[in-house]
Amino acid sequence: MTDTVPARGTLLKARKQQSRTAWTLLSPSLLFFAVFLVLPVLFAIGLAVSSWGGFDLGRIDFAGTANFAEILDPAGTFLVPILANTLLFAFGAVALALVASIAVSHAITRLRFQGLWRTLYFLPLVTTVVAVGNIWKYMYQPGSGLINGMLNAVGIPSVSFLTDPSTALPSVVVVQAWASIGTAVLILTAGLKAIPETYYEAGELDGTNAWTSFWHITLPLLRPTLLFVLITQFIAGLQSFALIIVMTQGGPANATNVAGYEMYQQAFKFGNWGVASAMALVLFVVIFVITLLQLWFFRRKGEETS
Repeated sequence: MTDTVPARGTLLKARKQQSRTAWTLLSPSLLFFAVFLVLPVLFAIGLAVSSWGGFDLGRIDFAGTANFAEILDPAGTFLVPILANTLLFAFGAVALALVASIAVSHAITRLRFQGLWRTLYFLPLVTTVVAVGNIWKYMYQPGSGLINGMLNAVGIPSVSFLTDPSTALPSVVVVQAWASIGTAVLILTAGLKAIPETYYEAGELDGTNAWTSFWHITLPLLRPTLLFVLITQFIAGLQSFALIIVMTQGGPANATNVAGYEMYQQAFKFGNWGVASAMALVLFVVIFVITLLQLWFFRRKGEETS
């Protein structure tokens, strides 16, 4: 008994020492997290119920729910077309990028020099948004653009991709999808390589063809990776605004105006920081709800196939 009590005391002392060491090592990260995430979020929540023109912290006036009433007014422009454009932009870009990245990743895993192919598809991601936007903006030009030049070569008249309200948003969606394929390809390629070959060998013994193998083996086993790519890409699409600034500035006639760009306009151009913060909170709720729906859908599909 006399040997057990000191041993327990020594163990507790060692655990306390380990705990202090752990908190000491974590403190810089926790401080960074608090200063650059928690405090700005709390400040944004405060601004959402306030009226502030920026710069002078002494002139922040409480506004209650006035900012939310303004942006959620059906007669306003935030719900339609801005929030609707945001959802269409995100859904369209994610759908195109996901389909293309699945096809590309599946092809890369069957080619030689896989590292080279992954690098080539990753290059758009390391290119600045300004460069990507300007290159595609030039390619979309009605007179001298590459795309219209190719259309004219086969007898199709030029298309005003970025100045026609009916084509502006789809045109920017294509650019967003193209720019985001690199990340999805890297992640999906890793997910495909993690699938054991024994599953495909068993499928071949059962007489499955390439399509059946892809649909019943690859996609179900790739579901967790697809969920991660879907959520991250969708959040990035909802938050995107730099590409809009470079290519269309929200035009023509608000056809490409999205929530991120409108928040930027309200805060830095019009000085309505309270309205911009309220928009940010509404967008956060939209992202949160859609993410939960995506998680629920994939979990339900997983239960059905298990």
